[in-house]
Amino acid sequence: MRGILLQNRQAVAGVIEALLLVALVATIISTIQLYYVPEMMKQRDVDHMDEVSNQFSNLKAMIDIQIATQSNTPIFSIVTLGTRELPYFLTIPSYGELSIVTSDESYIEIDGVTTITPLTSITYYGDNSYFYKQTWALEGGGIIIHQLEPKESSAMRVNPTVNYTDDGSITIHFTLPMFIDYQGKNHTSHTGKAVIRTNYSHSFRPVPPYPVNNFFRIYTRFPQAWNHTFCDLLGDKLEVIEEEEYVEIRKITNPFDLDITYKYIYAQIGPGWIIEAIPSSEG
Repeated sequence: MRGILLQNRQAVAGVIEALLLVALVATIISTIQLYYVPEMMKQRDVDHMDEVSNQFSNLKAMIDIQIATQSNTPIFSIVTLGTRELPYFLTIPSYGELSIVTSDESYIEIDGVTTITPLTSITYYGDNSYFYKQTWALEGGGIIIHQLEPKESSAMRVNPTVNYTDDGSITIHFTLPMFIDYQGKNHTSHTGKAVIRTNYSHSFRPVPPYPVNNFFRIYTRFPQAWNHTFCDLLGDKLEVIEEEEYVEIRKITNPFDLDITYKYIYAQIGPGWIIEAIPSSEG
């Protein structure tokens, strides 16, 4: 009888030992899942946004080179769309959307009556799961970052090519990239890497410059960013007013001119390039 009791006690002790080990492992995994994994995924989102920032800087540099050299040789740029989930843990991937925007949602208007040109852009939206959702845009030649949380704000990370001359009459000089897209080649989303192919088409400069009798407005999703750019540029030369949907540059005393040089750039996203987008005779 004593031998049977000893064997039973040893068996029970083994079961309890196994249960305690399972509970310990479950506790460790739960702690990692609840506290460490979200922090790791947040850091991955942060690192990804830094990567997108560098990629947009590279994209702008490539387009600036094409504009300066007026070369129609295609250049390829990479944008990383999102981050994948971690293996073996319960995580959510972060997706991204990349678009070439050529609609009339952003545009330049003079004196409240004349829309002179749309403001095209290449835009990335990061639908981050663990970090703030952010938008990066190459709009009007400038690189803009926009964030809705914790408070909606935008900033111009790299200024567009804009300056002014004052020889008794102020003229604002603006080199404006104009993206030409193709249906089916202007949007992609998910994770992984997306390829943007750009090539120079031609330039156009209206002569004489646009006369501005009172003000011109830039209608944009990012008025705060454009406001900072023109305030830093113009100082007290002209009045800069930020509204919810636009930035207004207004005369203080005399009318002024807006001198815009349009630089047309073909842009395509993804594989399967449309060869007809490459001009054969314009340099």
